[in-house]
Amino acid sequence: MNRTLVRLLGGWKATVDTWDLWVGALPEFGPAAAGAKMTVFGGGTPQGEQVAAWQAAQDTFHRFADADQYLLSVPMWNAGVAYILKQFIDVVSQPGMVFGFHPEQGYTGLLTGKKAAVVYTGAVWSADRGPAFGQDFQQPFFDDWLRWASVTDITTIRFQPNLATADAEAGRRAAHAKARDAGKNLLAHFGRRKAPTTAPPFTSGSPAENNTHPHGGPS
Repeated sequence: MNRTLVRLLGGWKATVDTWDLWVGALPEFGPAAAGAKMTVFGGGTPQGEQVAAWQAAQDTFHRFADADQYLLSVPMWNAGVAYILKQFIDVVSQPGMVFGFHPEQGYTGLLTGKKAAVVYTGAVWSADRGPAFGQDFQQPFFDDWLRWASVTDITTIRFQPNLATADAEAGRRAAHAKARDAGKNLLAHFGRRKAPTTAPPFTSGSPAENNTHPHGGPS
C-alpha cells in the first residue's frame, strides 16, 4: 500500500523523504534526554550531558516536522505498535516541538496544517473476531497521538487479514484501491500549494513494506 501511494506521489513534483525507523538511527531517550525534557518543561535550559541529548531530539523532530504530508506504515505488534515507533514518539514528543502546555488549559498540539495517511496492517486480530484473538490498541493509540499533536486530517487504510483467512486477495485489492484514492487526495492538496514538500516520513514496519502479513507475535 505504501508503494502504491509513493508511485502516485512520484508523478507530482513533491520532495519525498523516506524514513525507515529500523535502520538504527533514532537517538536514545534515556535519563539525560528525560532530564532535558523536564528542564525545558520547567522553563530552564539543558546543561551538561542533557545538551547533546536535547539536540538529538530536536534534530529528529525537525526532520519529521519539515514534511507537509505524512504517509505512515504502522503494523500491529502484540495488539499495539512496534517498539521502534513508540521510541520515535518518545523522542519527538517534546515541549515546544510537538506540544505546548498550559497549567490550566492543558496540552496544545503544534503540528498544525498537516495531513496524514496511515496504513494499518496486522495478522491475527480483526474486528470480526472475538477477544481470544487479541484487542486493538494499535489504531486507537496512534490516531490519538496524531490528534494530540494536532494532525487531525487523517486517512486510514487497513489491511488485516487474519491467519485463518483462506484468501486475502480481495482485502488486498480493496486496501490498494483505498491507497490510490488517498494518493489522489494528497496530490489534489499538493496542487493547491505553490511549493509543496511532502514525505512518507517513516515506516515502523518491516523492510518488506508490510505487503504480506506483518506481525511480531499475537497481533
